[in-house]
Amino acid sequence: MSDTTSEHRRPPRVLITGASIAGPALAWGLTRIGYDVTLLERSPRQRETGQNIDIRGLGREILRRMGIEDEVRGNLTGEHGTHYVDDDGHAYATFPREEGRDGPTAELEILRGTFAGMLVDLVENTADLRYGDFVTAVRQDADGVDVEFDSGARDRFDLLLVAEGRSSRTRRLLFADRTRYRDFGATITYGTIERLPGDTDWWDWYTAVGGRVASLRPDNVGSMRATLSFASDPMGYEDLPVESQLTVLRERFAGAGWQTRRILDGFTARPEEFYVQRVEQVIMSTWSSGRVALLGDAAWGSGPTGMGTTLSLVGAHVLAGELAGTYAANGNHPGRAFARYESMLRRYVDSAQGLPPGGARLLHPSTRAGVTAIRALHRLTATRPLRKLLQNSSFTSARHVPDLPEYPLLRS
Repeated sequence: MSDTTSEHRRPPRVLITGASIAGPALAWGLTRIGYDVTLLERSPRQRETGQNIDIRGLGREILRRMGIEDEVRGNLTGEHGTHYVDDDGHAYATFPREEGRDGPTAELEILRGTFAGMLVDLVENTADLRYGDFVTAVRQDADGVDVEFDSGARDRFDLLLVAEGRSSRTRRLLFADRTRYRDFGATITYGTIERLPGDTDWWDWYTAVGGRVASLRPDNVGSMRATLSFASDPMGYEDLPVESQLTVLRERFAGAGWQTRRILDGFTARPEEFYVQRVEQVIMSTWSSGRVALLGDAAWGSGPTGMGTTLSLVGAHVLAGELAGTYAANGNHPGRAFARYESMLRRYVDSAQGLPPGGARLLHPSTRAGVTAIRALHRLTATRPLRKLLQNSSFTSARHVPDLPEYPLLRS
């Protein structure tokens, strides 16, 4: 009798895979409601690299509830706003950063590595952090989930929550038949380069002929974050070795102008911070099955919409809150919590992460006439009335924003 009573009273054991944004944010919520949380990261140590990310709209409310808004504001990149520049680097359209508004440059811009470190710090004493391992097999039954790891270890959990990236290995392992990908016809490359005396604290965005776009933006650690993106059909570029990727990129951007050669040289100098993403959206028929659920980019990730971090924070908060309210009440089965989580967020996520048809291609015009047209559009939307409309409709993605429950346990 005592063993049975102890079993019923033990806290649920949860494995969360992925320790970037959604994973540690979820771990924070679940440890606050008394769960026994293991947070697993495939990398051998916490990742400190990454680009500028922005926290918009409802994401700021999650920061307040977690008690870290002031810390985030104290670690912003310092980006003043966005300049669209011509071949000579002259700004022809300007979107300044504005308090209380989110344009191309959001009110809250922070480096991914910095923000992820903050979130992990919140749970380093309350969750079991494991690095350098990943899931290789999963079997679940009515009462739990048996997990095998690449290290050879095996363990059993009550729940498995997948908070990995868009190319999530665990999702492909468990949900391959329920996942499809919507390709937007472009590839984007990221890296960190040296800051030069002439660099400013503005995000400079340059459009070249041939379906090519380059950008430079500041950080608060003395370097610059850069991107090169190009229109293309899927060709497996992202699967090539880094050296081959850089070779293809040099060929693709030959003669592109502006500072593209400098960016390419910077990528070559820091290959460990160079990475590639295909602009495509993960579309899942459902975010859960039995005792397994997905969130963040593993569930709904797409290209650089500006809403990925916000959705990760909101998704983690809602999932933890719903598990707090319905898990024990439903015989320790998560079905109702998972259903409420998806019902509350599905339309919000779909509207925020789905790019319009041809959206990425429109940003990468192939002809000189196309470049002239998009620069004219930039100038037009930079005028004050249209800038406000663009901020309200295109960047914050306020459509279908859920009424966030209070979740009293999820307060700092």
